[in-house]
Amino acid sequence: MSKKKVVVQLPRIPPAQNIAKRYAFELEALDAVAEIVEVEAASVEEFITLARDADAVITSWGIKIDQAIIDGLTKCVVIGVGSVGVDMVDVEAATRAGIVVTNVPDVFIEEVADHAMMLLLSTTRRTKQMDQMVRDGDWFKGRPLLSDTPRLLGQTLGLVAFGNVARCMAKRAGGFGMHVIAHDPYVSELTISESGVEPVGWQELLERSDYLSIHTPLNEETHHLLNGEALAQMKSTAVVINTARGPVIDEAHLIQALADHVIAGAGLDVLEQEPPASDNPLLAMANVVVTPHVASATNRMRPETRRRVGREVALVLRNRWPMSCVNPTVLPRVALDRWQPYPMNRGPNR
Repeated sequence: MSKKKVVVQLPRIPPAQNIAKRYAFELEALDAVAEIVEVEAASVEEFITLARDADAVITSWGIKIDQAIIDGLTKCVVIGVGSVGVDMVDVEAATRAGIVVTNVPDVFIEEVADHAMMLLLSTTRRTKQMDQMVRDGDWFKGRPLLSDTPRLLGQTLGLVAFGNVARCMAKRAGGFGMHVIAHDPYVSELTISESGVEPVGWQELLERSDYLSIHTPLNEETHHLLNGEALAQMKSTAVVINTARGPVIDEAHLIQALADHVIAGAGLDVLEQEPPASDNPLLAMANVVVTPHVASATNRMRPETRRRVGREVALVLRNRWPMSCVNPTVLPRVALDRWQPYPMNRGPNR
């Protein structure tokens, strides 16, 4: 039986190894059923020309797999996304075309929760300012600044969404004696409560949170979810943490809210524009900690993510349901064998 064709977007800096070495992790699962073909395309039209007859596409960056590309794929049955977020794929268009979309929702959840907690601690203990004071010779200015900062014990952490990372974040916050509340319209209150977290509505989440940590996927419903109106409902002492996707926050409104002391600070691993412009006001604010979209990065992350993408795509090419289907409504419409039930602990991860 001839092998199927899996198209991947060429890495920004292609290493010298051949494809077998470069994609060794993906090929652990794929080698028996498919061959990998790299595509270097500067435009949607070029990508369609090179990927038209692909049985599968693997992506995590680069050209967005939009309606035009999906319409141009004549044989594709699965799009494998090498991340938790799938905003680089038009999932609705894929669903209409009968294409399964998979992601990797459970590979690096602990790392992202660690990073979110680090941003929370850095903002509350003003690490950025403390470090600069020492470098500037202002050793004795630190203690007076922190003397106005409440301790974490008893503070309220609000979680926007209650998926895998948020649940890990709740455990970490509990270790610091924080009270945790969460809002997620796609998770039952019983499930939230079972984790020792108090389920609340959106308005209550904004009003009560001393720290608001964002863990929602980016889609039409969540784009600019945290805007000026939402920020105005928060405490003036509140801090926003974001390790999800930059556009969940209206960045212009956030900058204004910080400048006007509507809220007290922010810890951001993601921004609307990445990398940011050098004159982005957030970079000059002492009460804002920014990291370069690295929350998931460890020595385990890339190998395991790539292995998982390979396994997901291989399952579909073997005519089986994937482990993580982002658009589960497509499954009854495609000729794939069901070997597991739908995961029901939360809604689609998008």
